[in-house]
Amino acid sequence: MHSYEPCDGHRLAHDPLNSIVAPRPIGWVSTTAADGTRNLAPYSFFNLFNYRPPIVGFSSTGRKDSVANAEAGGEFVWNLASVPLAERMNQTSAPVGPEVDEFELAGLTPAPSVLVGPPRVAESLVAFECRVTRVQELTDTAQQGVDAWLVLGEVVMIHIDDRVLVDGVFDTLAADPLLRGGGPADYFTISEERRLRMDRPGA
Repeated sequence: MHSYEPCDGHRLAHDPLNSIVAPRPIGWVSTTAADGTRNLAPYSFFNLFNYRPPIVGFSSTGRKDSVANAEAGGEFVWNLASVPLAERMNQTSAPVGPEVDEFELAGLTPAPSVLVGPPRVAESLVAFECRVTRVQELTDTAQQGVDAWLVLGEVVMIHIDDRVLVDGVFDTLAADPLLRGGGPADYFTISEERRLRMDRPGA
């Protein structure tokens, strides 16, 4: 058993944390700066945290443009990163300045949102329009900030492409989501062969 205290280092070739907590949905987040510049960036720390109201969140290591824009404007959009969009999603992770429009950089089409200002990715099969409910710097056990910022938002509008709705049910396989794994370049996909059905006890 390889055991270690994270504060002392993992003593491995690569930090295993991202590989253990994996695969993860990608927070492909679009925001708008105060001057109207569009921003689009992927975050590997993303998830759904509540049903009603639906609340999603992403965490940014460092106070990046997405965090600053979401806090200042109070809005963001989550876009589903599917396998066919993998390369263009990856392009939006480039370390560019705040004046760069990642929609243009990656050759993506901005689509107008209905209830929030930031645009959706038109090529994405699913988009959540969100209003920010909290922006919080994460802390360690000594309550010292660690320069990682959690942004939570209530989903106020959902867009789903009809092609991934089958008899009124969202078909996760048809959406072909791209999932983040460990290491600097690992991503995962899902398949019918790996589907596992299991009902909750008493359901």
